[in-house]
Amino acid sequence: MYWGSVSEFLAMGGYGLYVWTSFIVTALCMVWEVLALWRRRAAAVAESRGIL
Repeated sequence: MYWGSVSEFLAMGGYGLYVWTSFIVTALCMVWEVLALWRRRAAAVAESRGIL
């Protein structure tokens, strides 16, 4: 598709709110999952070393 300006691109033909919201929510979930995995790994390593 061809958009004449950045604002047209961001508007996505009237569906921009839904498109960009879904991208943002997906990105936040992915970041959350990575952080949760790091925390779980750190807890498991600490537990295996007998720190906790």
